[in-house]
Amino acid sequence: MADYAIQQAAEWIQSASYVMVLTGAGVSTPSGIPDFRSPSSGIWNKLDPMAVASIWGYYEHPDVFYRWFGPLARQIRQAKPNRAHFALAELEQIAQLKLLSTQNIDGLHQTAGSRQVVELHGHLRTSTCLACAEQTPLEDHWALTERGEIPRCQSCGGLVKPDVILFGEPLPYDALRASQEGALFCDVLISIGTSLEVEPAADLPYLAKRSGSRVIIFNRQPTVVDKIADLVIHADAATSLPALVATLRR
Repeated sequence: MADYAIQQAAEWIQSASYVMVLTGAGVSTPSGIPDFRSPSSGIWNKLDPMAVASIWGYYEHPDVFYRWFGPLARQIRQAKPNRAHFALAELEQIAQLKLLSTQNIDGLHQTAGSRQVVELHGHLRTSTCLACAEQTPLEDHWALTERGEIPRCQSCGGLVKPDVILFGEPLPYDALRASQEGALFCDVLISIGTSLEVEPAADLPYLAKRSGSRVIIFNRQPTVVDKIADLVIHADAATSLPALVATLRR
């Protein structure tokens, strides 16, 4: 990680009137939550996402989903925010960070103190019956899901699904609209810890670039968006983001 790149990012952030951040799994891997696409340790290197994490797969074989999801949910519940999460919460206080749009479902940004958070891929706070749409706290089903068992709606007996977005499902309208508007109006968009391979979140840096914004990429591995970015920093978010905040505070 070059000092000059951190310094350049800090200068652009200091001069911006609207900063937007987009985060992915790489922000939470230092907290012990596995990511999905890392070459050596990504979840999808060993599993077919369409089989275990698609909405049609869920309808056909919910038991397969819960056998995969139960252990992952346990890891997420036990995770604590790391230095990257706290750095972003601090960035909200010292710069014009007006929107933090995340692909993560772990809630660690909020736990660390970030307030302007939009969850593109849902969360683990609630679950919804796919038959009658009754929403209940996901906490009511944790014991079942962690054992890989299938929760059923107490009202109608229908399948209950955590309010996380599976492949084949649309993103929450309000979250997507807020993120797209942020990309249109920001001066600087910072993408952190995401491979930028999943649409429509992956289009946000392009939308910002077309609108005249600067795009900064923080990611350990190269991304497909590196070629259009104004600045690329290949480093661990738990190291690079605290360094960025420290530079801004000088």
